Amino acid sequence: MSAPEPDTLGAILTAVGDTILRRKRGQDMTDADGRSYVRTLLDGGTSAINKKVIEEAKELCEALEGETDERVASEAADLLFHVMVGLTARGLSLDHVGDVLRARFGRSGLDEKASRAGAGPSASPNQ
Repeated sequence: MSAPEPDTLGAILTAVGDTILRRKRGQDMTDADGRSYVRTLLDGGTSAINKKVIEEAKELCEALEGETDERVASEAADLLFHVMVGLTARGLSLDHVGDVLRARFGRSGLDEKASRAGAGPSASPNQ
């Protein structure tokens, strides 16, 4: 009997993160030859992962411009998945991202962005 499907966004993201970690460790590979897509991305390093994140971000932007809501959600899921693979490659998780977002609550996005004005190219706008 298999485990029940996660039913909340938090549980789904946790399950996806756990799967990515298992693939990173070489566990539970998914094809007949014992390979997985995640492992292929991780083995390709940040350049392979970055290429997919950029591709998926572009596809999401294009979908936002005029495709169906279902397509937008699908592209957002693809982007989020690839971001999670990138975080895992760096030894980070969505919990780390959550800590940053939590720290921003109660602060204007404009003020938060202004505080990072000299932070260089990694600075990005808040929600």
